[in-house]
Amino acid sequence: MTDAIAEVNLADPQTFHRQDLTGYWKELRAQSPVHWHPERDGQPGFWVVSRHADILSVYRDPAHFTSEGGNLLVTLLAGGDSAAGQMLAVTDGHRHRELRKIMLKAFSPRALDRIGERVRANTRALVAEAAERGSCDFAADIAGRIPMGTIADLLGVPAADREFLLTLTKEALSSDAEGVDELDALMARNEILLYFGELVAERRKSPADDVISVLAGGEIDGQRLTEDEMVLNCYSLIIGGDETSRLSMIDSVRTLSRHPGQWRMLRDGDVALGTAAEEVLRWATPAMHFGRTCRADTDLAGVRITAGEPVTLWHSSGNRDESVFDDPYTFALDRSPNKHMTFGYGPHFCLGAHLARVEVCELLSALREFTTGFEVTGEPRRIHSNFLTGFSSLPVRFEPDPAGLERYEDTRREVV
Repeated sequence: MTDAIAEVNLADPQTFHRQDLTGYWKELRAQSPVHWHPERDGQPGFWVVSRHADILSVYRDPAHFTSEGGNLLVTLLAGGDSAAGQMLAVTDGHRHRELRKIMLKAFSPRALDRIGERVRANTRALVAEAAERGSCDFAADIAGRIPMGTIADLLGVPAADREFLLTLTKEALSSDAEGVDELDALMARNEILLYFGELVAERRKSPADDVISVLAGGEIDGQRLTEDEMVLNCYSLIIGGDETSRLSMIDSVRTLSRHPGQWRMLRDGDVALGTAAEEVLRWATPAMHFGRTCRADTDLAGVRITAGEPVTLWHSSGNRDESVFDDPYTFALDRSPNKHMTFGYGPHFCLGAHLARVEVCELLSALREFTTGFEVTGEPRRIHSNFLTGFSSLPVRFEPDPAGLERYEDTRREVV
C-alpha cells in the first residue's frame, strides 16, 4: 500500500469533498480489495470492500454478515443501531422477511401504477415550467420536489408538510455546510421520528390507502407491529425514497451538460430511456457505501475477518470495477449489460428501486421533450457526507423546445 492510500480517511465527510478518490479505489481493487482501514481520530478501524464480486459475496451471506450492527459507517463506528430488529434496513432473518412482506403490500402493482402516473404528471409540469422560464436551481426547483412528492404520496404525508420533511432529510444524512455537528443531524432524525409518530397515531384511528395504514394493519407471528416499528420504517422509507432519486436526478443533468454527445443520443431517441436510466444510476451512485458486521470468523477473498468487526461495502468503487464494466470511467447511456449495485443486492435490495427508475426515466423523457439543451451556469454546491454523494444546488439554464412545449400545452387544454 502506498502512503497516499494509508492517509485516506473514509470516515471523514470532508475526504469526499476535497479529494478525487479515483486512484484510491483503483489501487484498492487491484492490490487490497478487502482492506483494513485503521483507527483514526479515536474512531475504530473497519474493513473496506471495494470489488464488485466481493461486495455481492457479502450481500449473499447474511449468515456471516449481519445488518443488525448498523448498515452505515456512522452507526457501525458508534457500536450499533438502536433500530436493529425493528427497521427493515437493519433487521435480518425471519423478522426481516416478514416485515418486508408487509411493506411490499404497499408497493403493489396497482399502487405503483397510480403513483407512476403522478410522477409523470409532476415531472412534466416541473420541467416544462422551468424550460419556459429559462433557468432554475435544478436541485431545489425540480429534483427536490419529485422524489419527496412520490414517497410522500405513498406514505400519505400531507402536501403542506413535504417541504418541512425535505429539509429534515437533508439535515439527517447530508449537509450543505462543512463541519456540521452530528448533534444537528441527530436532532433532524428525531424530528422525523416525532413527525411520523403523530401520523401513525392518526392512521391507527382512521386508516387510509397508504403505507402507514398498511403497517398499522400488519402482523408478524400473530402480533401487530409496535408503534416504534411503524415509525422507524416510515423514517427509513422517507429517507431512502428521497435521497437516492433526488441526487441521481441532479447528477444526471450535471453529467449530461458535460457530455453533449450523450445528450444528443438521448434527445434523438438513439437509446432507450430505461437503458439510459440505468447508466445514470450507475454513474451517480448516490449511496457510496453500506455496512455489515461480521457474525462469525470467516474468509473473504482470502482475507480473515473476525467476528464483531465492521465491514463496509463501497458501491462507489464496485460500480467502477473494471472486471465488470467495460471502460467504467466513461459515461455511456447505451451501456448494456449494466450490473450496477446502486440499489444494493440480495435480501436488502431497495424496496423503492422500481419507483426510482420510474422517476429517472420520466425526468429524462421530460428533458428531451421540452428542451433542446441545457447548461450549468454556476458552481454546483456539493453535499458533505461520508454516506451520500452529490449536489444540493445546481443552477441551470435551459434552451426550451417550442414544439415540445406547445404539444404539452395542447394536451393540457384537451384534459381541461
